This record gives sequence, structure tokens and C-alpha cells, in this order.
Amino acid sequence: MTTPKAPSLRGPNETFMRYVQNPVFNFLCDHYFRLEIDGWHRIPDEPSLLIGIHSGGSLTMDAWTLVHSWHRHFEGRRILHGTAHDLLMATPGLGDYFRAVGVIPASRQGVTDALAAGHDVVVWPGGEQDSMRHWRHRDKAMLFGRKGFVRQAIRSGVPIVPVATVGGHDTVFVLSEGRFLARWTGLGKRLRGATMPIIAGFPFPLAVEILPAHVPLPAKIRTEFLDPIRVDTDPARADDRDYVDKVYDEVEGAIQDGMDRLAKRRSFPVLG
Repeated sequence: MTTPKAPSLRGPNETFMRYVQNPVFNFLCDHYFRLEIDGWHRIPDEPSLLIGIHSGGSLTMDAWTLVHSWHRHFEGRRILHGTAHDLLMATPGLGDYFRAVGVIPASRQGVTDALAAGHDVVVWPGGEQDSMRHWRHRDKAMLFGRKGFVRQAIRSGVPIVPVATVGGHDTVFVLSEGRFLARWTGLGKRLRGATMPIIAGFPFPLAVEILPAHVPLPAKIRTEFLDPIRVDTDPARADDRDYVDKVYDEVEGAIQDGMDRLAKRRSFPVLG
């Protein structure tokens, strides 16, 4: 008996990108967030696993502007898949939108298939704890000890490209991560998350953000692709805890160093 073939992995819907996504995000990148993105020359020629942080509550505009800038830079010739929680991918409407722009589930199988197809993938290991971190930590690289991306790079035989970014967490002010609220209400467990952040933003000066409860402020976003980190592709290395820890620390340190450099260029929150 032959095993049925998995459906082919597709990139973004080009019609949707051309007539809907591109006009909106061209404006957001160029005028609203005044995006500065650098380091294109550091991206390896082969498929790569990009690792970064994403900020701004439930609307991580630094992540969206990065993926859109990639699509615009490579003009569709090189596909970068964003990743999202499987609950978001299963949400009616939102999941359809994600698939239309090339987002895949943030699962081992989804990422493995994309890299095997010769596509690039960006992962934000910190997940919702990263995006919902307190505003005072806006310039900290917080991957929360999640090292699966290192094992993924080893097993897929691809380089890791750290990505530094600042400014996304000025699009909304997270006053509290709401970890107590998440535990007390039980919603954290039901939504498979650890936070229920209390935010200050527009149009609500104070809100608990379970679903998007703000319009992102026009903060200046700066992003930079950093030097690639090549891993040992011997599959046995994925079970070598010391080696995995070493690569993890190198990636997190590179992102932090990059964020420190970018943050020094900020003159004032939101204004940039």
C-alpha cells in the first residue's frame, strides 16, 4: 500500500496579494510605520529558518511588516512563510486570511514541510508571551527558553537567520501581562496561553486584550536581518542538550545585540 501524498505546499495567493494585501501594507510599511529594514545581503541563498521576536499585543505589526517586506523585496520569487498558532489558523475568516498570505501552522510538521519544499520560514519562539510582554521589556529579546527551533534547523539542515526588531511594542502600551487574570479566569488554559494583557492604546485608554482591542499606533519600526548561524546537521545533535543550549544562547544573544543597536537610534517612543 502506498502512502497518500500530502497536498502541495502553496505560497501566498498572488491575486489576493496584488489587489488587497500589497496596497494596504505598502502604505503601512512606507508611511504609517515608516519601516526601516536592513540586512538583506546577509540572507543565505538556501532556504533558511528565520528566528525573531514579535511585539504589539495581539497585532504584531513588526511581524506583518517583515513578511510583507520579504514578499516585496523578492517579488514572489522566494517564499517566506509566517507562522501562527493552530487555534488562529482554525478561526473562521482569520484562518482564511492567514492562508491567503502564506501563513502556516507553527507546528513541527508544518515548518518541516515548508523547508523541505525549498521555502523560507519565520518563527517567533516566544509566542504570545513574547508579543504580550510588558512595555518596559520592549527592547528585550525574550524567547522564553523555547529551543525547538534549534532542533528544527538541525533536522531540516538549514541555517538560522536571527532577526532583530524594535518599535513594534510602541504600537500599543502593555501595562500588565495579566498572568494572574489568565489563571484566575481560567481563560488562559482554555485559550492555551499564559497572559491576558492590560493595555493602553487607541481607541480604549484601558482594556483587557483577549481579542484585538486596539488600533496600532503609528510607531516607527526598525528591523534587521542578522548574520546567519549555521548548525551541525547531524540529526543526533538535536538530542545533544549542551549543543542545543549553545545555539539557542547564540541566537538569543545575536537578537539582543541587534535590538540594542536599533534601540539606540530611537529618539522617542512612537515617534521613533
